[in-house]
Parts: sequence; structure tokens; C-alpha cells
Amino acid sequence: MLLTIRKQLRNHPALIPLFFFIGGGAAMSLMYLARLGLRNPDVSWDRKNNPEPWNKLSPNYQYKFFTVNMDYSKLKKDRPDF
Repeated sequence: MLLTIRKQLRNHPALIPLFFFIGGGAAMSLMYLARLGLRNPDVSWDRKNNPEPWNKLSPNYQYKFFTVNMDYSKLKKDRPDF
């Protein structure tokens, strides 16, 4: 299959940017899914030692990828300790 793709790319060099951008988009989407699975406080991989990881987050912990008009360093604690 890779040999067929290589042969087509040699015959039609205009397809090279298409493969480049499709591959880059697929790689970025996989990296974002990995980030969501590893860094999001809603995901719990260790259920025995830490079943509720969102309770141990400090109020100024920034877990969102992109926030508009939000300064996490100025947030105060608004919930009780459990």
C-alpha cells in the first residue's frame, strides 16, 4: 500500500501538501485526545488510590486548554475540604 502511495506521489506531486496537512491534522487531533486523557481532572485512571481526583485540585489550577478573560491566579477557594 505504501508503495502505491509513493508511486502516486511521484506521478502527481500536487498531492504532497494534501498528505502533509491531512497527516498534521490527524497528529494534532491525536495529541489533543492524549492530553484530554492524561491531564483532564474528570478522567480517573487510578480508581483505587484516587477515585475522585477533582477534589484534590486547588482553585487556581488551570486545566482548560484555552480560556478567554480568566485569571486563575486570582481565584479563591469556594468549596469545603473533604
